[in-house]
Amino acid sequence: MEALLSQFSFLSDQALQDESFDPSTIEDLMKLFEIEAYKSWAAVELEQQKEAEEAEVAMEQAEDYLDSVMESAMDEFHRFEEELERMSKAEMDSLVETAESARKMGKLMEKSATIASKRYIEAALNAATASMKTAWKGISSSRVHPS
Repeated sequence: MEALLSQFSFLSDQALQDESFDPSTIEDLMKLFEIEAYKSWAAVELEQQKEAEEAEVAMEQAEDYLDSVMESAMDEFHRFEEELERMSKAEMDSLVETAESARKMGKLMEKSATIASKRYIEAALNAATASMKTAWKGISSSRVHPS
């Protein structure tokens, strides 16, 4: 481009000094300027396309990395969730087992209390019956108790 500017400057000076100067030479030079501008534009566009492709590759790499990190995080979350669920189930099973033991113990204590109360009632009935028999014997034998 500098060479074209230098050539244009030279031709401009020549046009001012030489009356027989052919203006078509400047037109030819302007065509060269136009070609150089198109080349520069194409080079810039090519560079831009190259940078866009590089950015796209970088974006794909970032997406792949993000996908990998997200997948890893989700795997860890699922493992944590499964472990938490396993621990919760074990805790619940333990509580159910404790409750079942307490229920069985309560039933056993209820049975023991029922048996004890029946025996107490039987003993009370036996004692009352024995007292009644003794009292009946005393009445039957016509003896009066000294009290």
